[in-house]
Formats: sequence, C-alpha cells, structure tokens
Amino acid sequence: MFLLLYALPILSESLGVVSMYNEYFGFKEAPFSIAPDPQFLYMSDRHREALAHLVYGLKTEGGFVLLTGEVGTGKTTVCRCLLEQVPENSEIAFVLNPKLTVIELLATICDELGILYPEGNRSNKVFIDAINAFLLEAHSQGRKTVLIIDEAQNLQVAVLEQIRLLTNLETHKQKLLQVIMLGQPELKQSLEQPELRQLAQRITARYHLEPLSKNEIQAYVSHRLSVAGVDRPLFFPATIDKLYLLSGGVPRLINLLCDRALLGAYAKEQHNISPTLLTAAAREVFGKKPQRQASATPVWQWALLALVVLTGCILLLQTYLDHQLQQSVATQVKVPISRPAPVKPLLWESPKPAGNSSVSAYKALFSSWGKEFVAEQGTAVEQAAKLGFKLMLKRGSLGRLRQLDRPAVLKLRDPQGQEFYATLTKLDNQQATLIVAGEQRTVSISALNQQWLGEFSLLWQAPPAFAGAIKPGDQGAVVQWLEERMALLHGRGVRSGGVSILDGLLLEEVRQFQTQSGLEPDGIVGNYTLILLNSRTGSQYPSLTRVDSGGE
Repeated sequence: MFLLLYALPILSESLGVVSMYNEYFGFKEAPFSIAPDPQFLYMSDRHREALAHLVYGLKTEGGFVLLTGEVGTGKTTVCRCLLEQVPENSEIAFVLNPKLTVIELLATICDELGILYPEGNRSNKVFIDAINAFLLEAHSQGRKTVLIIDEAQNLQVAVLEQIRLLTNLETHKQKLLQVIMLGQPELKQSLEQPELRQLAQRITARYHLEPLSKNEIQAYVSHRLSVAGVDRPLFFPATIDKLYLLSGGVPRLINLLCDRALLGAYAKEQHNISPTLLTAAAREVFGKKPQRQASATPVWQWALLALVVLTGCILLLQTYLDHQLQQSVATQVKVPISRPAPVKPLLWESPKPAGNSSVSAYKALFSSWGKEFVAEQGTAVEQAAKLGFKLMLKRGSLGRLRQLDRPAVLKLRDPQGQEFYATLTKLDNQQATLIVAGEQRTVSISALNQQWLGEFSLLWQAPPAFAGAIKPGDQGAVVQWLEERMALLHGRGVRSGGVSILDGLLLEEVRQFQTQSGLEPDGIVGNYTLILLNSRTGSQYPSLTRVDSGGE
C-alpha cells in the first residue's frame, strides 16, 4: 500500500489519465488540476486588488503597468481576468516567451498585431516604422493598443529599453502603446538598474501579489471542491493549518498537495484528509527523504528504484482492474467499472503539413455561415470583406467566446509544441466541439484550455458604412442604423426625425446595453457591442451555444 500511495500520482501523470479518485469522492472532475480552467477561478482579496491595479493602469493614458509575484501565486489568473475587462476597442499583443532578442521581440509584436513586414527582415527600423504606423492608425480609429508580456523577469536590458522606446510615440494627451508586464520578484530588481531608470519612471501602476492567507486557503479549497461537485468538507481544520505551513499560501503548491493527498486517501480508502496524510503527500511532491536516509545514494540507483516501483504498480493496478472487471461480469453488475480514461490531446493528424491548417480551419469557419473559403482567392480578411463580413482577430478566453457566441478559429499547440489551427463550433460548460483537419473532435473544457494559446478569429456582420468604433459624438448613417437597432431592441419606434448623432438618450441606451452584456459601459460601439447587438435583435448567425446552431 505504501508503494501504491506514492506511485499513483506518478501513474496519473505518466499515463495521462483522468484522476482516479473522482468517482471515489464523487467529483465531476479533478478539483485540483493545475491547468488554468476558468470555472475553478477563485479570486481572493489579493487577486482582486491586483486586478484593480491592472485595470486602473490599463485605463490611464499610456505608460507601464507592473504585476509581480512568486511562482504560482496567480499572476496568470489575474491576467486572464484582465483580458475579460479589456475595452472592446483594444488591440492586444501577448508575448508569452520573453527570452527574445530585440529583433525577435519586434517581429513577435508585429505577428501578434497582424502587422505585415518583409519576409526575413532583420532591420529594427523596418519593424519600428511598421509598428508606429499601426499605432497611429489604431489611435485615429479610437482603438487602444496593449502589449502584455508574461515572465517579464527574463527580458534582457536591451529589450526592455527597446520597449520603452516604443512607448515614446504619443499625442499631446496620451501615449499610443500601453505595456503590462507580469513577472517574478526579480523583475522589480531588474528595473532598479541605473540604465532602466527612465523605464521605471514610466510605471503608472504596480502591485506585488502575495500568497493566500490561512483563511483564504480554507475558502480556496472549499471553492474548488464545490465546483468539482462536492460540498462536504474533505480536509480537517488541522489539515488546512498544515496545508498553509507546507504551501506558504501559493495556489499552485496548494493544488499539487491537495491532489496528491486525495490520491493517497483514495489508495488507503479514507474519506477525509488528515494532517498525516497531507504530510506524506508533501514528501512525494517536494521529494523530501526521511532523515534515516542521510547517506547519499547514486542517482542511477534512484532511477532504477523508481522504474521498478512504477512497473510493479502498473502491474498491480492492471491486475486489480482486471479482477474488478471479472467480478462485475460474474455478478452481472449492470453499472460497468469506470477505468481511468486517457485525456486525448487535439493533434494535427492530417497528412498535410500543419502549416496548412489555417486553410482547413477557415474553410470550416466560412462553411458555418453557409459561405465558401477558397485559399487561392485571397486572405481570410479579404474574402470576408467580399462577402459582406468582418473578420475579428483577437485574444481572449472561452468565457469571451461563449459571450460572443460565434464559431471561431483557434490557434492550438499540441504536447510536442507543434502549433496548428482548428475551428470551434460548439461550446457548453463541460465540452467543446472543434473541426480539426476536416474532422469533428470533442474535448473537455480543461483539455482545450491546456492547448489553446488564447488567439481567436471569427466572422461577424458590421452595419453599412461602418468604418471603425462608433464613438460618442459621431454622426452619420451608421448612427441612424444604431438608433434603429436600439428601437428594435426596446420595442419602440424610431424617434421622430431620426437620430444622426450618438449622444443623449441613444448614448444612454448604448451604455445600458453594454452594462447588461458584461461590457465596459464606455459608450464606444465597437466589435463586441455590435456582435452582441446583432444577437439580441434577431440577426441570423451560427451559434456556439444553441443546440440548433447552423449558418444561413
């Protein structure tokens, strides 16, 4: 039983199986996965305060926003929440791998924002000129450009200086590029270097994310158990105290420790987690050896021992499962034994190169609207325009896609690091359906979140004469169209004489609609507002969430 207690977690990870204790405890899914599943999101007071600082910095007129914290404290969680609150008239560039040269960084920013540049270009000036032109054009259309850099402690000094120089472009009121940097505490130390003092002076908001307190850990654990389908307490109060001491309040460590402890309880057929069981789980997680094993043991011997233990446990587990299956058949039990099912990642299995996956994905996207995409007839943006559509290219979350309720092309990455595109066609609270290389695949939400890079593109129908975000004070036919839609939404007639300027009662109706739709009520009618307005006023569109979704 001792070997099984410590080998089960290895089996769970090595074999890629769904947690084996789910059925035992009554979980719908594993409550302490370290995958960033939005439905398990728990925002402590610290996380809310960090988010408030980022939102404040985002709404200021340019400059840098800084969020630091130890590994696993939830910086990425806060960033995902921030993406949900980014104004819809924003362009987002997300740099996930900051170990880049200056040239590589500039190329990455261009790729993220869809800025074209000569193939093979190695000139800083060409990249910078293209980025500056994009920033000026975006500003003229009322759009805000935001650069988000994760793991920013890895940025070289020269790269940080180049980022500062990019923010030099400004009007008399505001800078045209907003930069948000997320990093470990070393980032604060880096910014204290004399050569970076100019950048440090431009930081308009900063926050250091501390670990959870003991009371917050109790609430955190209870929240995740409840989302997984279990409301009864599984961890004794003394165990929570021990968890606080062992994890230091770091959410990622809390998840690892709780997951291992539940596996240990399952193996020992216990229904609650005691401090002793949690301590045993901590030895497995942290790799601590008992004091009696003070003498050094060669690495190869440990590796051989681990291999023997793992092999033995695999055989033991297989024997146990076979025995249970035989008993089930012999006693004619109607409920089948549930074996751990592999979590199958989405893979590009077509004989065609994954580089061609975007063509397949856009064919499926256009088909969902009853249209045809032909690769030889131009880019997806160009073909969408010919058909009377707009193609939105954004970053966001599944929550945002569920809100927009349109099929979307997603950029995915398989476990080997290969990137490819697939088309999301259906989405509920548990599963997602995608078209991959022309074939339909269904995966769990958590599995999709592990592979999705956050990029999406979708088709939508803009009003006639729409040339960009409709801002308060704008005039013309597009405002008259907006008045007609609001009249339809509220079941009233169009105001006598029509409305040709976005202000007064019409502006107030727009802001109310944005508030009700979970958008920033800024009165700026951009892509998100228009998509949701089309949905509410009866426009025909293929849906992610309707059972009878389909294009017309």
